[in-house]
Amino acid sequence: MNLVYLDGQKEPYTTHEIVAEHAEIDSISVRKLIDKHRKRLEAFGVLSFEIHKPEKGSLGGRPRKIYHLNEQQATLLVTYLGNSLPVVEFKTNLVRAFFEMRDELAKFRLQRQLEAPKRKALHSAIAKWEHAPKHAHSTMVNLLLKGTTGLNKKQLIEARGGTTGIDTLTSEELVRYQALEDMAIAMITLNMNYHDTKYMVFRTEEVA
Repeated sequence: MNLVYLDGQKEPYTTHEIVAEHAEIDSISVRKLIDKHRKRLEAFGVLSFEIHKPEKGSLGGRPRKIYHLNEQQATLLVTYLGNSLPVVEFKTNLVRAFFEMRDELAKFRLQRQLEAPKRKALHSAIAKWEHAPKHAHSTMVNLLLKGTTGLNKKQLIEARGGTTGIDTLTSEELVRYQALEDMAIAMITLNMNYHDTKYMVFRTEEVA
């Protein structure tokens, strides 16, 4: 289980349930701490949450409110948990997890900057493409996303949040996406048809 996730805006967060599990403290107790120190926590941003409904077919159960805590909120919250061995170990792991996520975000943002001119080149090539399919721009982006992750834009957003599809990718996935984007631009420039381009996108991923 990961300790830190990214929301749809690429902001790192953890949840009060993750805190409870890894600090070996009852989830209700952690929620009570959040309620007790709400004003202090909200000094570092909106205290957001999501509602988890019981899975279909499960017996009983009620919807659960799961708090999302940004790095500052999580750091403050764990200071209220004491210093038992599980808590101390969790504090160390949580700091490391947020650091690694910030590092991943820095890599992602760099790759996004590198991808921007490629995206312009792709759209420019599509505009001159004699064999362009219907809705060529969105069709090609979906093809590249699926070639990279196995999921199209809609599926990625449903699974990971976000709004554009490309923003849901990890830095490593974005590197692969750009490689496929370069290949697609070359094939479109050679005026190859969509089916051949699609075949090469998926064949390239199979070889990789």
